[in-house]
Amino acid sequence: MSHAKTPEIIVTDRVKEALAVTMRGCEELIPQDDWLKKLARSESTGQPLRIKLGLDPTAPDIHIGHTVVLNKLRQLQDLGHTVIFLIGDFTTLIGDPSGRNTTRPPLTREQIEVNAQTYYRQASMVLDPSRTEIRYNSEWGDTLGSRGMIELAARYTVARMMERNDFHDRFHAGTPISVHEFLYPLMQGYDSVVLKSDLELGGTDQKFNLLVGRHLQAEYGQEPQCILTMPLLEGLDGIEKMSKSKGNYIGISEDANTMFAKVLSISDVLMWRWYTLLSFRSEAEIAALKAEVVAGRNPKEAKVALAKEITARFHSGAAADAAEQDFINRSKGGVPDEIVELALPLGEGGAPVGIAALLKSAGLAASSGEGSRLIDGGGVRVDSSVVSDKGLKLGVGTYVLQVGKRKFARVTLA
Repeated sequence: MSHAKTPEIIVTDRVKEALAVTMRGCEELIPQDDWLKKLARSESTGQPLRIKLGLDPTAPDIHIGHTVVLNKLRQLQDLGHTVIFLIGDFTTLIGDPSGRNTTRPPLTREQIEVNAQTYYRQASMVLDPSRTEIRYNSEWGDTLGSRGMIELAARYTVARMMERNDFHDRFHAGTPISVHEFLYPLMQGYDSVVLKSDLELGGTDQKFNLLVGRHLQAEYGQEPQCILTMPLLEGLDGIEKMSKSKGNYIGISEDANTMFAKVLSISDVLMWRWYTLLSFRSEAEIAALKAEVVAGRNPKEAKVALAKEITARFHSGAAADAAEQDFINRSKGGVPDEIVELALPLGEGGAPVGIAALLKSAGLAASSGEGSRLIDGGGVRVDSSVVSDKGLKLGVGTYVLQVGKRKFARVTLA
């Protein structure tokens, strides 16, 4: 009795390189051996692998923390593979319970549609559109129907579902869990079945959902996808994950000058983490740059290079150069090329205006009291001269007001 031999896996240098690209900066690749086999098969057949990323449009904009997985997708696209950019307009109606200690309120379809309009436009700043397949999971979610949903639910057990940390913790804490929340990981997994994905990416908080996809693909007779989890990017503070609610983020739609300055504000330690997760430089280039800094090169030069790379990606090379020059001008006390111009009235009867009140009127301080505190801290300049007298009053004329390094206004009093 003869047995068919399993085809030999040939691991070429190109396959080894593809594995190294996949592993760069990742948290986990599960299972690595299976992914190596998929890469080798793709190399020998010339058939691109299908790589899936699902994003729920829960907000209208994305920040550079979201681009950690997008960067990985782009790296895999550059190796010749196809990315499926899945907009979860159906799953958003359920609400992802990942990391939640309460039931997540679902968005309305109108909110979802508004948010989804900007998602791919922003993601395409990183992805190669020619190798990107855009899908919406309402394509199959809306048509699955009650019978299909029951059949899908029969392929996963409650015991397995309760192994999930947030469900487990909420159950033992007596915190309510709605039945519909069990449907979220099932539907995310079913997306992988429909799309026949070879690899699915997500943050570390998505690991459970990604594993459900592997299970369901096997249930439906498919070769299970591999899963790749990427770390959550620390924000500007270097401590908390990047989040708009924490104010430690860089939005990819922010202007070039703000983006450049925010990157330069991060610590030298965090800079190398950002290089690994956000830069398209090779690991060898980054290692060489790091060695130069260790040998005495000013780390700020490496940070400027990172700031210019990130700014150029979402704007242009010319915008990144201009942002660098703007930052230099501000650091030297110079006035940026683009500055808010305001015409404000003098006091009653043409009386001069107090500097603290003027800062408030110009939008450079929330109140006159805050303006006074800024002056006490030495953070206010008028025409490049530091203001030390809170009693300063300005009469008719045009003045350049500056608060800190980045807030400017040219005010004309008349």
